Amino acid sequence: MSTERIDKLLSHEGFGTRREIKRLVRYSEVCVNGTRIFDSGFPVNPDKDTLTVDGEKVSLRKNVYLMMNKKPGVVSANKDGLHQTVFDFLPEEYRFTTDGTLTHKIISPKTHLPKTYFVRLAKPESAARQTEITRLFADGIHVSAEGKEAEFDAKSAHLVWKNESEAELTITEGKYHQVKRMFAEAGNEVSYLKRLSIGSLKLDESLAPGEFRELSQVETDALFL
Repeated sequence: MSTERIDKLLSHEGFGTRREIKRLVRYSEVCVNGTRIFDSGFPVNPDKDTLTVDGEKVSLRKNVYLMMNKKPGVVSANKDGLHQTVFDFLPEEYRFTTDGTLTHKIISPKTHLPKTYFVRLAKPESAARQTEITRLFADGIHVSAEGKEAEFDAKSAHLVWKNESEAELTITEGKYHQVKRMFAEAGNEVSYLKRLSIGSLKLDESLAPGEFRELSQVETDALFL
C-alpha cells in the first residue's frame, strides 16, 4: 500500500503551504473515509481513500508533473552548493514532488528514452571535425570521471549539426553533466545547453526562462508509454 501525508496531498491541490494546512486540519472538518482527522501528517492512500474538506470531495493526485523552461546556470537538482536549482523557482507546494519510477525511466539507458538537447559550443568546428565528433558519439564515447562522478562509456548518441558551433544531440541516458562531459572528451566546451524534449514531450515555447506549468494528462500519459 502506497501512502502520502495528507498535508502533501492537500498542498498539491492548492490548499496552501504545510503550515496553512496544519491550521486547516485543526479548524476545519477534514475527513478520510468519513472519519475526521486532526493530524496533518496522517497517511492517505490516493488510490483507495476518500478525502473531504468541509464536506467537499478532494481529487487526490499522488504525483504532480511540471515542465519548466530552465534559466541558464540553473541546475536540475534538489540541492547544489554552487548554483541555483529548479526548486528555487517553485512555490512551496511543488518543492517536495517526486516520482522515482518516472525519474528512473528518464535516466536509465535500459528504457532507451530519447532526450534531445540544443548545444552551443565555445569553439567552431570544421566539417571534418564535425564528422569525427558525430562518429565518436554514434560509436559511444568514453567519458572520464568528474569529481565524485565515475567514468563511463556513453551509449550511442545522435548528433545533428546546425552550423559550425551549434548542434542538437539526442542521448538515451541521464548521467551527471553528460552532454557537457561528452563534448569535453571531444575537445570542445559547451557554452549553452537547453533540453528540447524528453521522448515525445517537447518544451513549451510559450514558457519564458524560469516559468513552469503542470503537464496536461495527455503529456503525462506520453511519458509513461
